[in-house]
Amino acid sequence: MNKLHKKRLYVIGLFALGLSIAAGLILYALKQNINVFLTPAQVAITRLDADYHFRLGGMVKEHSVLRHKDSLETEFVVTDLKRELPVRYTGVLPDLFREGKGVIAEGSMNHEGVFVATQVLAKHDENYMPKKVYQAMREAR
Repeated sequence: MNKLHKKRLYVIGLFALGLSIAAGLILYALKQNINVFLTPAQVAITRLDADYHFRLGGMVKEHSVLRHKDSLETEFVVTDLKRELPVRYTGVLPDLFREGKGVIAEGSMNHEGVFVATQVLAKHDENYMPKKVYQAMREAR
Protein backbone atom coordinates (compact mmCIF):
# COMPACT_ATOMS: atom_id res chain seq x y z
CA MET A 1 0.00 0.00 0.00
CA ASN A 2 1.46 3.32 -1.00
CA LYS A 3 1.32 6.68 0.78
CA LEU A 4 -1.73 7.96 -1.16
CA HIS A 5 -3.82 4.87 -0.29
CA LYS A 6 -2.94 5.19 3.41
CA LYS A 7 -3.94 8.87 3.40
CA ARG A 8 -7.32 8.05 1.76
CA LEU A 9 -7.90 5.25 4.24
CA TYR A 10 -7.26 7.63 7.18
CA VAL A 11 -9.61 10.26 5.71
CA ILE A 12 -12.38 7.69 5.18
CA GLY A 13 -11.86 6.34 8.71
CA LEU A 14 -12.05 9.82 10.28
CA PHE A 15 -15.13 10.63 8.22
CA ALA A 16 -16.86 7.40 9.36
CA LEU A 17 -15.90 8.11 12.99
CA GLY A 18 -17.25 11.67 12.80
CA LEU A 19 -20.45 10.48 11.15
CA SER A 20 -21.06 7.84 13.81
CA ILE A 21 -20.43 10.36 16.64
CA ALA A 22 -22.85 12.84 15.03
CA ALA A 23 -25.51 10.14 14.59
CA GLY A 24 -25.07 9.07 18.22
CA LEU A 25 -25.51 12.62 19.49
CA ILE A 26 -28.61 13.15 17.34
CA LEU A 27 -30.20 9.92 18.57
CA TYR A 28 -29.41 10.82 22.19
CA ALA A 29 -31.06 14.24 21.76
CA LEU A 30 -34.13 12.71 20.11
CA LYS A 31 -34.48 10.12 22.86
CA GLN A 32 -35.22 12.87 25.36
CA ASN A 33 -37.92 14.46 23.18
CA ILE A 34 -39.88 11.45 21.98
CA ASN A 35 -43.56 11.91 22.81
CA VAL A 36 -44.77 8.34 23.16
CA PHE A 37 -47.48 7.29 25.56
CA LEU A 38 -48.62 4.08 27.21
CA THR A 39 -52.18 2.76 27.05
CA PRO A 40 -53.96 1.40 30.14
CA ALA A 41 -53.41 -2.18 28.88
CA GLN A 42 -49.67 -1.52 28.55
CA VAL A 43 -49.56 0.00 32.04
CA ALA A 44 -51.30 -3.09 33.45
CA ILE A 45 -48.68 -5.49 32.07
CA THR A 46 -45.67 -3.24 32.70
CA ARG A 47 -44.06 -3.02 36.11
CA LEU A 48 -43.54 0.73 36.75
CA ASP A 49 -41.90 2.43 39.72
CA ALA A 50 -44.11 4.79 41.71
CA ASP A 51 -42.01 7.80 40.72
CA TYR A 52 -41.77 6.87 36.99
CA HIS A 53 -43.10 9.85 34.99
CA PHE A 54 -44.81 8.90 31.71
CA ARG A 55 -47.68 9.77 29.38
CA LEU A 56 -50.96 7.86 29.48
CA GLY A 57 -53.11 7.84 26.35
CA GLY A 58 -56.60 6.64 25.60
CA MET A 59 -60.24 7.67 25.61
CA VAL A 60 -62.14 9.27 28.47
CA LYS A 61 -64.76 6.73 29.52
CA GLU A 62 -68.37 7.87 29.22
CA HIS A 63 -69.98 8.99 32.51
CA SER A 64 -66.70 8.72 34.42
CA VAL A 65 -65.80 12.39 34.90
CA LEU A 66 -66.20 13.53 38.51
CA ARG A 67 -65.50 17.21 39.22
CA HIS A 68 -65.08 18.27 42.85
CA LYS A 69 -67.13 21.37 43.61
CA ASP A 70 -64.78 22.87 46.20
CA SER A 71 -61.54 22.56 44.20
CA LEU A 72 -60.10 22.17 40.71
CA GLU A 73 -59.62 18.44 41.25
CA THR A 74 -61.13 16.18 38.62
CA GLU A 75 -61.26 12.40 38.49
CA PHE A 76 -61.96 10.40 35.35
CA VAL A 77 -61.24 7.01 33.80
CA VAL A 78 -59.03 6.50 30.75
CA THR A 79 -59.70 3.39 28.67
CA ASP A 80 -58.24 1.77 25.59
CA LEU A 81 -61.32 -0.49 25.30
CA LYS A 82 -59.29 -3.35 26.84
CA ARG A 83 -58.39 -1.94 30.27
CA GLU A 84 -59.37 1.08 32.33
CA LEU A 85 -57.22 3.28 34.56
CA PRO A 86 -58.49 5.92 37.02
CA VAL A 87 -56.88 9.36 36.68
CA ARG A 88 -56.76 12.24 39.18
CA TYR A 89 -55.91 15.75 37.98
CA THR A 90 -55.86 19.09 39.77
CA GLY A 91 -56.03 22.08 37.46
CA VAL A 92 -57.96 23.57 34.58
CA LEU A 93 -58.83 21.03 31.90
CA PRO A 94 -58.45 21.93 28.20
CA ASP A 95 -61.54 23.08 26.29
CA LEU A 96 -61.53 19.98 24.08
CA PHE A 97 -61.67 17.61 27.09
CA ARG A 98 -64.86 15.56 26.85
CA GLU A 99 -66.15 12.10 27.66
CA GLY A 100 -65.66 9.71 24.78
CA LYS A 101 -62.79 11.74 23.29
CA GLY A 102 -59.06 11.08 23.17
CA VAL A 103 -56.80 12.33 25.95
CA ILE A 104 -53.13 12.22 26.86
CA ALA A 105 -52.27 12.71 30.52
CA GLU A 106 -48.74 13.22 31.81
CA GLY A 107 -47.85 12.14 35.34
CA SER A 108 -47.13 9.05 37.43
CA MET A 109 -48.87 6.22 39.27
CA ASN A 110 -49.43 6.44 43.02
CA HIS A 111 -49.42 3.54 45.47
CA GLU A 112 -53.23 3.19 45.21
CA GLY A 113 -53.06 2.39 41.48
CA VAL A 114 -54.39 5.80 40.45
CA PHE A 115 -52.62 7.81 37.75
CA VAL A 116 -51.92 11.30 39.15
CA ALA A 117 -51.70 13.66 36.20
CA THR A 118 -49.64 16.84 36.19
CA GLN A 119 -50.84 17.84 32.72
CA VAL A 120 -53.80 16.81 30.57
CA LEU A 121 -53.87 17.24 26.80
CA ALA A 122 -57.09 16.71 24.84
CA LYS A 123 -56.85 15.23 21.37
CA HIS A 124 -59.07 16.76 18.73
CA ASP A 125 -61.05 14.71 16.25
CA GLU A 126 -59.13 14.01 13.03
CA ASN A 127 -62.28 14.00 10.93
CA TYR A 128 -63.09 17.25 9.17
CA MET A 129 -66.75 18.20 8.95
CA PRO A 130 -68.17 21.16 7.05
CA LYS A 131 -69.85 23.74 9.27
CA LYS A 132 -73.40 22.82 8.13
CA VAL A 133 -72.91 19.11 8.87
CA TYR A 134 -71.40 19.90 12.28
CA GLN A 135 -74.31 22.19 13.20
CA ALA A 136 -76.84 19.57 12.08
CA MET A 137 -75.15 16.95 14.27
CA ARG A 138 -75.19 19.29 17.29
CA GLU A 139 -78.88 20.07 16.77
CA ALA A 140 -79.70 16.36 16.52
CA ARG A 141 -78.28 15.75 20.03
